[in-house]
Amino acid sequence: MSNKNYILLITTLLSVLFLTGCAQNAAYRTDYQPCVYAQSGDCAKHAIQHHAPGRPDEYYLSFIEFDDQGQLWEREQMRKVLDSYLPIAGVDDVLLVAYIHGWHHNADPEDGNIKDFRRLLTKLSQAESHGGTGRKVLGVYIGWRGDSITIPVINAATFWDRKNTAQKVGQQGVTEVLLRLEEIVNVKAGMETAKPQPFNSRLVTIGHSFGGAVLYTALQQILEDRFIDSRKNKTFTGDANGLGDLVVLMNPAFEALRYSTLYDISQDYCRSYFSSQLPKLAILTSETDRATGWAFPIGRFFSTFFETHTTLDRHNCKGVGKISPMEIAEGEADRHTVGHFDPYLTHRLNPLTSTEERSVNFNYHALQSRWSQQKVLGSFAFESTELIHLGKTVPNNPYLNIEVDQHLIEGHSDIWHDEIVSFLRDLIMISTSPGQSVQ
Repeated sequence: MSNKNYILLITTLLSVLFLTGCAQNAAYRTDYQPCVYAQSGDCAKHAIQHHAPGRPDEYYLSFIEFDDQGQLWEREQMRKVLDSYLPIAGVDDVLLVAYIHGWHHNADPEDGNIKDFRRLLTKLSQAESHGGTGRKVLGVYIGWRGDSITIPVINAATFWDRKNTAQKVGQQGVTEVLLRLEEIVNVKAGMETAKPQPFNSRLVTIGHSFGGAVLYTALQQILEDRFIDSRKNKTFTGDANGLGDLVVLMNPAFEALRYSTLYDISQDYCRSYFSSQLPKLAILTSETDRATGWAFPIGRFFSTFFETHTTLDRHNCKGVGKISPMEIAEGEADRHTVGHFDPYLTHRLNPLTSTEERSVNFNYHALQSRWSQQKVLGSFAFESTELIHLGKTVPNNPYLNIEVDQHLIEGHSDIWHDEIVSFLRDLIMISTSPGQSVQ
């Protein structure tokens, strides 16, 4: 065979590989009619789904999708999802949970992240039915192209391409969607101005991997604004607020330096927090996550090679008013992810050696009350995990940066072990259960 024919053959094979290996570049959920979901395979094209109507594990799940430039594939999709949830939230108390997937995932009906998110929604619905306040659980799965190439091994080369895409998605339309979801959660309170009722609806947002980067990019400015709260005529101090009630980032793939300002303002003067302060941001990173702990800093070494960095004079808090000076190497913070930068780690999550069987009607208010009584270097036992305070922040700091034991999260994508799902359920219930009772 001539060289010319070899070149033609190779070109043809590469073309076929490229065409068959590209991830779908279009929305998956194109049917906007509500659909009752009972088992895997149901409602494959539907953007609005209802699981187990009238049962203790009832929940709603809807999909909103973005393209590579951070634009909604169809604004009509978002509108239909919001329009389906508004009447529910206007009548009933709701717990709305939004999830943004990461690298190698999308809104494909067979995507494993969707199945795992359903498990979390089921646990939350059961907790609400038995030990909670009976809120309806509404889920929103925010999809984007987590892979540009689907061929195994080869798609590992998409890491930096998808990192850039994640930042575009976070900088564009996701913020609008999250603020509109917050509007839904608040709609009932706005309708009850004549006879106000206790405000029980809550919003939780979760992002994994580059989905964590999407979420943090979309919310960073909002979180800073709501912590400081510079509204006109403000004459009081209160609890720090966030977007909705809790933001959770799992193995997030973004630089620790991007978290610096938020961490600094929460540590300012080693101020105290009210006992009513609940968690607003929780970052969970596996100690064995090689994607964010090993590959990420190698890539950042080359991409920051010509940048200049300095050393920052900052401090830890050994207690209220107990300032402990420390130095932050900007270069290290710019090359390592937020969960693998030791100066910013505040907690560690370990498995418990033994777990106590919970009753069906477990008291989540008691769990919330116990949270308010934390101590520096103390521990907090959940159902099957233990959260250890590392002594770098004052108790009740609303921002938690948690190193997770490898037996709970092994590597980058293994985030849905039963123990972690239970931990997320409890943290969500702590952060969202209304009517906190503090001793």
